[in-house]
Amino acid sequence: MNRQTQNWDVSTIEGLSSLSILSITFNLYPFVPLIAAFCLLLNLSASISLVIVQYHTVDCSIYSVEFSNMTGKEILHKMKEKVGLGPSAFDTGKGKSKMLKTITHGYHLLEGKSGHSMEDYVFAQFKEVGDNELGLFAIFDGHLSQDIPDYLKSHLFDNILKEPDFWTSPETAIRRAYRITDTKILEKAKDMGRGGSTAVTAILINCEKLVIANVGDSRAVICKNGVAKQLSVDHEPDKERENIESRGGFVTKFPGDVPRVDGQLAVARAFGDKSLKEHLSSEPDVVVEFIDDETEFVILASDGIWKVMSNQEAVDCIKNIKDPKSAAKRLNEEAISRRSTDDISCIVLRFG
Repeated sequence: MNRQTQNWDVSTIEGLSSLSILSITFNLYPFVPLIAAFCLLLNLSASISLVIVQYHTVDCSIYSVEFSNMTGKEILHKMKEKVGLGPSAFDTGKGKSKMLKTITHGYHLLEGKSGHSMEDYVFAQFKEVGDNELGLFAIFDGHLSQDIPDYLKSHLFDNILKEPDFWTSPETAIRRAYRITDTKILEKAKDMGRGGSTAVTAILINCEKLVIANVGDSRAVICKNGVAKQLSVDHEPDKERENIESRGGFVTKFPGDVPRVDGQLAVARAFGDKSLKEHLSSEPDVVVEFIDDETEFVILASDGIWKVMSNQEAVDCIKNIKDPKSAAKRLNEEAISRRSTDDISCIVLRFG
């Protein structure tokens, strides 16, 4: 988590000399009661809760952001609350969960047995934009290409956040950014090759609203009170036959095979795939889901998981695993045990 924030370091405050503290006390005599309250806070610092914790599969670093992105006035207000002098015990600061949920995420990738190099890419990051806290998560599942999912990992979220109406109409902004990104990929097709990539993206806004978008068959599933709910749409050729045929394409269905666009591609929407682009769409389906007290976790995963297990089976597989990194790994291992041969990538985002 690369966070450009100013954090209050209690050890720095504790390191002030006695003379410095005495000088501050005399100069700020009217504020002695508040200073005393702050000193009490230092003794209670161990009770400060973590609002957001991020787990990486490689570097399992834990970050406290209780006072991140606060002004001096907001920090002062927070200190007063900690010692019982504030009006509210539930104000967690701008961009943080009002439900005081701990938010963690972890991911895991496995290379399949298809004989080609790994083509799945994962993006997972918390980012502060102004007074807002964003969680940015994505699975990019490439086909005949590593360059295109890698390009998406580096550029798609930047393009989304550059859209001027992202904060007022995120669905519109995301759809436009998907189209713009696909146009850029097609312009670079000579360098990137003839392949393409599916995508499922999740943007968590201030820990209150989750915006899911996808093209292709990578999927997002949310668990609320133990029940799985699919948030994305699987863009399968047989389901979009009318749209494909209206573009001049066709859908094949050979015995023992899945439906394919022009006999080649097993998804009806994707980034890239220049040779098929006239018959394909890069228009995402977008849905907004609000986070509430019933929300337990979200799974983002490539089709290597969904080919061999249902949404509810995936939820049941990890519902008792609190560590999201371990949960993602468990899902991938379960898919392998069910004979999935595709590359598999999975992100688990847990609330509370």
